[in-house]
Amino acid sequence: MVDKAQYRDAMAGLAAAVNIITSDGEAGTAGCTVSAVCSVTDEPPTLLVCINRSSANNDIIRKNGNLCVNVLSADQRDVAVRFATRGLSVSERLACANWDVLETGAPALDGAVCAIDCEVESASEVGTHTVFYCRVKAVRNQTGCDGLIYFGRDFHRVAVNAGRPDEIRA
Repeated sequence: MVDKAQYRDAMAGLAAAVNIITSDGEAGTAGCTVSAVCSVTDEPPTLLVCINRSSANNDIIRKNGNLCVNVLSADQRDVAVRFATRGLSVSERLACANWDVLETGAPALDGAVCAIDCEVESASEVGTHTVFYCRVKAVRNQTGCDGLIYFGRDFHRVAVNAGRPDEIRA
């Protein structure tokens, strides 16, 4: 069996985009910072999102049946921190930025690298998390902005024009 701390240290070496997951509907509004998002297939466009089962956001997303994956730009680090801060209401979290909606009604963040609006198709329980499989209903892309990743337990900018690995010189 792998030690939990050893596993977490290994995952700290797995760079990931920083995302705000939002949902809105009859069950209320949800919003949280998440790095566990992955494309599943482009036919039909489907992605997965992992949310801790102990989070109130989990139940709201499940009941609403929608979510929007807002992939943060490098300039939106404060938004990531705000949505990861415990004890803040969803209204307090949403107040830190401008939002609109695409198709499902889930909040879509202005200025994000992209907003991917989805309907939840299915979910499965794995350990402490729910894996939501989501059908993409609408996408809004913004070109030219730097991305935000989480790596080594900290936020980092990924520059659009940083060059390919074979072009980078030490």
